[in-house]
Amino acid sequence: MNAVMIIPTGIGCAIGGHAGDATPAAKLLAACCDKLILHPNVVNASDINEMPANALYVEGSMLDRFLEGEIELRQVRQNRILLVVNPPIHNETINAASAARATIGARVEILQLQTPLKMTARMEQSKIASGMVEGWEELIQQVSQYDFDALAIASEIKVDPIVEQNYWEKGGVNPWGGVEAIASRLIATALNKPVAHAPVSTEEAKDFDFVADPRMAAEVISWAFLHCVLKGLHRAPRIGTGLSVRDIDCLITPINCVGRPHKACLSMGIPVIAVKENSTVLHDTMPNEFIVVENYLEAAGFLMSMRAGVSRESVRRPLLETCIHQCGEQ
Repeated sequence: MNAVMIIPTGIGCAIGGHAGDATPAAKLLAACCDKLILHPNVVNASDINEMPANALYVEGSMLDRFLEGEIELRQVRQNRILLVVNPPIHNETINAASAARATIGARVEILQLQTPLKMTARMEQSKIASGMVEGWEELIQQVSQYDFDALAIASEIKVDPIVEQNYWEKGGVNPWGGVEAIASRLIATALNKPVAHAPVSTEEAKDFDFVADPRMAAEVISWAFLHCVLKGLHRAPRIGTGLSVRDIDCLITPINCVGRPHKACLSMGIPVIAVKENSTVLHDTMPNEFIVVENYLEAAGFLMSMRAGVSRESVRRPLLETCIHQCGEQ
């Protein structure tokens, strides 16, 4: 029993749109299946990553290609992680890499980029996070000279100070997530390897001294913002012979959100569960095939019913009359 859990970044998901705050939901769903495939945004929480042991950490574009049947995922025991950073290299970045080596046994080497990676966040129509990425092609050219299995990126993201302050005070859409997703997709597609990005903390961010929304608290207490990525990439599956879309039993998604993963699953006859409580700024029209549930607790019940081979209708009341087809009826 294998499921996929997606929580797109930059669209203001009520659960998972901040800093790893979908992790409890991921743990719940993971307890209902053998493997739970998720992307970094679900569990990344700056210096924290509490993803379940049976989770597969898969970058968004790789996950799209996987569900579309273009690639398979090969599980590994360990990856050689190359961590690329803009000059100068900060002490907290070195310490974060060393801490991952000393605690989880990760293999991490640091490479200073010759051409800095420039990432600028912006808000589209004041509600969806996006942005621009410069220097990514030069990054690919430089890292191609090295032997590694997964790429971690740590770089600063420029955000309008007013937008950033508004996020900390009022919540809403995380302004950093959109451009991070863009950068990861560009680089992962070019390299065909697992990729994840961590924002380098600004000096202003290190001066945080306030009680934050609990969903944002992981960011406020973090220093290097990097450990979540190193832990995720440590055993992230690579492209290769292994798990395929034919092994997937279900996709769980926020409500009113329809994209490549959803369409791919529908084309393969894979059930798509939309969680009503996880609202976003989107209002996409959902296909009639989507199964709408109230919350992740109900989604977990649906997964357990699938695992037990029990139809949902049989545990609900009223129990409808048995359908009888007459001769010649379609």
